[in-house]
Amino acid sequence: MTSKLFTRRRSRTRYKISQTADRPRLSVFRSGKHIYVQVIDDLKGATVASASTNEKGEKAAKSYNIDAAAAVGKKIAERATKAGVKQVVFDRGGYIYHGRIKALADAAREGGLEF
Repeated sequence: MTSKLFTRRRSRTRYKISQTADRPRLSVFRSGKHIYVQVIDDLKGATVASASTNEKGEKAAKSYNIDAAAAVGKKIAERATKAGVKQVVFDRGGYIYHGRIKALADAAREGGLEF
């Protein structure tokens, strides 16, 4: 169950992102154990690249800490640039920009994504 504040933050973020439709959206979902991220082209309605801590073969010892989120940020940057995406709009999805979300964003920037 999502809280009212979370829903308000998510809708406010999505509204601002919809104003810049020329760039794909880097969407983040955070659960208690894992973190998932996708690069979504909203004009086509297709996922360009994705990464998570819950992938086969590449599971970390702890998938719920800042180091795991940073590793996912590096993976998504690598996969997005391989798909030809350099600039994205960061959709934090209502999550407050700190901790795992901030670590993922910083690692994606270091990996070559611009947002």
